[in-house]
Amino acid sequence: MSDSSKPVDSSRRTAIGLTCAAGAVGGVAVAIPFVSTFAPSEKAKAAGAPVEVDISAMQPGELKRVEWRGKPVWVVRRTPEMLESLKKTDDKVADPNSDRTAYPTPPYAKNEYRSIKPEYLVVVGICSHLGCSPTEKFQSGGDPSLPADWPGGFLCPCHGSTFDLAGRVYKNKPAPDNLEVPPYMYLSDTRLLIGDDKASA
Repeated sequence: MSDSSKPVDSSRRTAIGLTCAAGAVGGVAVAIPFVSTFAPSEKAKAAGAPVEVDISAMQPGELKRVEWRGKPVWVVRRTPEMLESLKKTDDKVADPNSDRTAYPTPPYAKNEYRSIKPEYLVVVGICSHLGCSPTEKFQSGGDPSLPADWPGGFLCPCHGSTFDLAGRVYKNKPAPDNLEVPPYMYLSDTRLLIGDDKASA
């Protein structure tokens, strides 16, 4: 009987199997880092990688929350009534034109609506007082924690700071500044990119 016809002993068979398995695992190990480079890692997102937001399904009056740099960012699709209310709050807010520099407002949001497009507000949902997160109070009046003529906006429950529907802080409140507008831009009519505004600069 020739050597090629001899049965392979079990120890040799085991060694061959282990070698093949190790090769397969090595191939996968090489492929995973390569494939993962196509999407930002969680660490990259936390460090400030831009975040895409789909706004196609948002209804008028709806608030959508996303996270960027570990901060909550709100996207609000404002109704015509919400936009109209901003005219009533101009003389009641502390910094109506967003002139203060503690939270510089990007040039494309230094307008009545504090946004690129009036319909969509994009702000960081952190109170400029002590870093609490305000809550949305979009309904006018009818809330014991708010004035009877409340036109809708945001309330920080920690110390009572209030913000209008453009994120502007009311006068004589603990919060010293308006809500921050992060850098952002439109990738299309239905997609936002938060954290990058190079095309809007």
